Amino acid sequence: MQLAPHLHRIGNDIVAFSLLVTPEGITLVDAGLPGHWNDLQHELRSLGRSVSDIRGVILTHGDSDHIGFAERLRAEHGVPVFVHAADADRARGGAKPKNGKQEMKVGPTLGFGMYSIRKNGLRTHYLTEVVEVADGDVLDLPGAPRIVCMPGHSPGSIAVHSPVADAVFVGDALTTRNVLTGRTGAQPAPFTDDPAAALASLDRLAALPASWVIPGHGAPFHGSPADAAAAVRAAASR
Repeated sequence: MQLAPHLHRIGNDIVAFSLLVTPEGITLVDAGLPGHWNDLQHELRSLGRSVSDIRGVILTHGDSDHIGFAERLRAEHGVPVFVHAADADRARGGAKPKNGKQEMKVGPTLGFGMYSIRKNGLRTHYLTEVVEVADGDVLDLPGAPRIVCMPGHSPGSIAVHSPVADAVFVGDALTTRNVLTGRTGAQPAPFTDDPAAALASLDRLAALPASWVIPGHGAPFHGSPADAAAAVRAAASR
């Protein structure tokens, strides 16, 4: 689905990932679940493009519902996969801290689980090789993506800012649909390692110029990053 020039989104409000599409090639931000591979092929065909046009995958963090088919792209097609150094081990299958009790409702939680199963989410394909990135890096990839550290959801959570697409991709630094409760609107994401740090990181998001804020779960936020950050803080205070 095309949201704006250069900006495409694949998946739904349960799990999604994004494409930066330029004449020079395509950059993926996150890789969803393994079964999203077929959705990617369909989107590429609709664009008259192919896997050979993909120049890189940037992971907003190393959780299994974001690394999806990234290893397949890397191993079969030589596409480099970029992740912050602090999440490189997680993307390779390293230990993840337990987040404690989560608020949940039966319907949305079951829906998240069933969708994950349909998209082969029970068969995680961890990365065997990654390219580590750091705060402030501007990658030599289509869309000129810049890395903005957003620790909290995980130690190496990042936002990816692309002025070309007028968008910032935030992974799970925030969500607009809680997959465990079904609650919509900009809010803190579940399964966050350090909620206080995640809220503090919103200051970095608020400083970015963009018209779109794209989370990995929930509808895209069409508005400024400052407005998105304010809405998350307001939801957290309720």
